[in-house]
Order: sequence, then C-alpha cells, then structure tokens
Amino acid sequence: MPADWLVLLSAAALAFAVLCYIVLDGTDLGVGMLFACNPRPEHRHVMAFSILPIWDGNETWLVLGGGGLLALFPLAYGLLLPALYLPFVLMFLALVVRAVALEYRDRAETPGRQRLFDGALFAGSLLASLAQGSVLGTLVQGVPQLNGHYLGRGWEWFSPFALYCGMALAVGYLWLGACWLYWRSEGELHRRSRRQALWFGGATLLLLAGVLAWTLLQDLRYVQRLAKPEIAGSLATLALLLAALFLLSFRARHHYLPLFVALGMFLLTYVALILALYPLIVPPHLTLTAAASPPASQGFMLAGFAVLVPFTLAYSTYGFWIFRGKIRSRR
Repeated sequence: MPADWLVLLSAAALAFAVLCYIVLDGTDLGVGMLFACNPRPEHRHVMAFSILPIWDGNETWLVLGGGGLLALFPLAYGLLLPALYLPFVLMFLALVVRAVALEYRDRAETPGRQRLFDGALFAGSLLASLAQGSVLGTLVQGVPQLNGHYLGRGWEWFSPFALYCGMALAVGYLWLGACWLYWRSEGELHRRSRRQALWFGGATLLLLAGVLAWTLLQDLRYVQRLAKPEIAGSLATLALLLAALFLLSFRARHHYLPLFVALGMFLLTYVALILALYPLIVPPHLTLTAAASPPASQGFMLAGFAVLVPFTLAYSTYGFWIFRGKIRSRR
C-alpha cells in the first residue's frame, strides 16, 4: 500500500478511536456531573445504575487512542505529552476517582458516606471533562515547536481559549448525559431529564458557536479551510437541521432519538475540527506525514486495529443490548 494511504488510514483509525471515546465516555461523564442537579437518592440510584454496567468498556477507546497515537504518530505524541502533562494527569486521576465512587456508592453504610461518594463522582466527572476540553483547545490553538521539538513551558493548556473549550465540552457532556437519562429513566427523573436536555442543548450550541468564532481567530488557515462555500454551507445546513430534529425528537415515542441527534451534533463538530486541522496533526507546523511512524510500524498497528476495533465494537454493542430498557427507581 502507498505510504500516503497508510498515513491516512492511520489517521482515520486514530480519529475513530477518539470519537468513540468522546461520544461513549462523554455520556457517562455527563451523567456523573448531573448528580449535582438531581439530589434525590432514588434518582441518583437510577443514574448510577444506568451507566454502571457499561462505563468501563468505554474506557477501552481511550487506551486505543493513546496507544495508537504513540505507535502511529510518535513525533506528535512526543510534542503533545510535555505540553499536556498536567491536564493528562488530572484527567486520569479524575477518572480513577469517578470509577471508585461509582463502584462503591451503593455499598456505602450510611447516607452521609453515600453523599461523599456522590460528590466524588461529580467532581471526578467534572474535572475529567474540563481537562479533556482543555487538551482539545490546546491542540487547536497550537503547540510551540521547532523541528519536532517542544518549546513551550507546559502551561499552554491554561490559556483562555483552552479553558473555554474545556467549559464547552463539559456542558456538551451534560447535554449527552441528560439525553441518556431521558432515554433510560421514567417518571419524574424522565421529565426532569427532558428539561435538562433542552437547557444544556441550547447552552452547548451557543458555546459551540463561540468556539467556532474563536477558533477562526487562532490561525488564518482555519478560515481558509472552513470558509469555503461548499464546506461552510454544508456544516451550517446540517447544524440547523440537527437542531430542528432535536426539538422534534421529544415528540416521538422512541426516547433514544434526542441522544442520537445530540451525538450527530458532536459528530458534525468533530468533522469540522478535522477539516480545519487537516493535514496538520499538531498545529502550527507538524503534519500527519511528518509525524508518522515508518510504514512497517503503521501496517502492523493497522492490522492490530483491524482486529481490536470490531471486537471492541461487538462487546460494547452486546453490553448495551443486554442492559437496554428503562431503569426503575428503588423503592
């Protein structure tokens, strides 16, 4: 296979793993953050049990994404890691705290201890979401570099733009979490989740508009790529169509539709990000071709992806199928 095709396939495999993590674990993180908005114990019981059987499988995509970046594009990994040490460490610690709180909250011996675990679940989910958004913002704004060497001080992730992206992603995860609970719950929590989904959906769209406007100010090349009539027109049309479908989806009898439409908006945003960055992998200079590992290494990793990705999709789908349906409150 030509080397250029190997690079594109490697980038597509990596992008797919990251997208799967965002839409799957992002929903779990949103449910965790919604613990602050749903104080009733019976509601929190439903929320926790809605993600308890499947959250750990979603973490597989994070491992595939991180390992894939190291093996497929080692130069990009070497640039990003020193720039993002602290947000990565905070994200991993937050994910550990969230996992412990989620597994142990229902085994708490007293209501006070259960509230402590609930608070840890909320804090871990919030911190992980903010860290992931900050990492994304740092990537878009660019990493100081020269000939493949990092020249920054490790605080680029703390810029106003990166922090704003962190806030936008956290609100987007709240939107996904509310749509998930609308699908999986019933009664008062179901109605409450509908209101939260509408509110967080509107807030997410406003924040995304701000992210888009601010992104275009980061680099003139982003404007040149996204401002093409066929790209800008298609993105705007699809965004308006998805927004209208989201409002209409609450009238349907299938309660999963709002979540699927929200995931469609995330996918559209992800595509817009790729269109803005391509062919860069770490702005402002490092391209996919320059960062790629040797063709033999890429071929070996792509063969591994060809086995792991279908297997991971299969067991994740099976888990969602087994634990489908509404979850009732504990009396």
